[in-house]
Amino acid sequence: MIDEVDNAANNQIFLDFLSQFRSSYLRRNVIPTFQSVILAGVYDVRSIKRKIRPDEEHKDNSPWNIAADFDVEMSFSAADIANMLKEYEEDYHTGMDINAISKLIYDYTSGYPVLVSRICKLLDEKITGSGAFPTRCSAWTREGFFEAEKRVVKEDNPLYESLMRKLELYPELKAMIYELLFNGRAILFVATSPSMKEAVMFGFIRNENDRAVISNRIFETVLYNNFIAEEFVTSKMYDAGEREKNQFFVGGHLDMRRILEKFVETFEELYSREDESFLENVGRKYFLLFLKPIINGVGNYSIEPQTRNSERMDLVIFYQGEQHILELKIWRGNAYNERGENQLSDYLDYFHMNKGYMLSFNFNKNKKPGIKEIVLGDKLLVEAVV
Repeated sequence: MIDEVDNAANNQIFLDFLSQFRSSYLRRNVIPTFQSVILAGVYDVRSIKRKIRPDEEHKDNSPWNIAADFDVEMSFSAADIANMLKEYEEDYHTGMDINAISKLIYDYTSGYPVLVSRICKLLDEKITGSGAFPTRCSAWTREGFFEAEKRVVKEDNPLYESLMRKLELYPELKAMIYELLFNGRAILFVATSPSMKEAVMFGFIRNENDRAVISNRIFETVLYNNFIAEEFVTSKMYDAGEREKNQFFVGGHLDMRRILEKFVETFEELYSREDESFLENVGRKYFLLFLKPIINGVGNYSIEPQTRNSERMDLVIFYQGEQHILELKIWRGNAYNERGENQLSDYLDYFHMNKGYMLSFNFNKNKKPGIKEIVLGDKLLVEAVV
């Protein structure tokens, strides 16, 4: 097993060493041999084939005329995470709900090993003993997890740097991911696409029913933040959120109704004269630009991937231990709107909440922008229309 192969790929002594293995393999019928060579830290074994075999006629072969697929699943399952937490619990006796915490970690990381490890490390070393979480018992909770997740998405680390570098190297990938995140458009998975091959190799996207999807919620939030950050300097909507943010807090709590009221007012003032196609494509992004400076440093948000499509996207906003559920949607008529309200009500049941919010982008000329309240059973929905 040879590590850091890419770093040694230009070293002739190292290449001669690899060539000896290849020669031995080719002479296996003359001189019996058994060998298994693992090259770690090389993205694609073909990247060093020309250095080992410079002759043109063998340019498309692997170094040893073999190239076996690596089909081992490297991600953790929820059960794998639970088993690790059981061992931790045996040592520290936190009283955590192992199944609930392992499911939360899996839901947000999809088992990506670096992210799983990082969240657990933060919970153990940073969250424990901090302000609202003085003990391990208080840290290894749902609230503690979301504090760790908030810190993870705001970090600057080599993993995120690699992700952003791939977007810069492959503009077509960046454009497709933008469409997926903000406009909910399906992206066909093309295995031969160089950009997708790179993104899959690093675990940034995966193939799901022949569609390219972001691998996990944490990567999604990091990508959202990155796209939004690109417009901080020039965005009037971001400036409005920054300028008005002090009015959106009451007794340390986030006033979501007031945020929606002010967003509707600002949106109508800045963009009411824009054409429908423009507004439909940027509406969601503009709300996130408005929200970002308000919750920045204290709160966080995540998108529920199973609800994201070209007409609907559910946003979960976390602030000071509280959650707010907001549905962003394109208005397609009263019947569709009523279905959306019922879907949001069902979603609130999932989160055990009785109050939710809806932001509808309505391009009907006879629309009435503003805020209204809707009662559905025991649920109160606050809907804003722009």
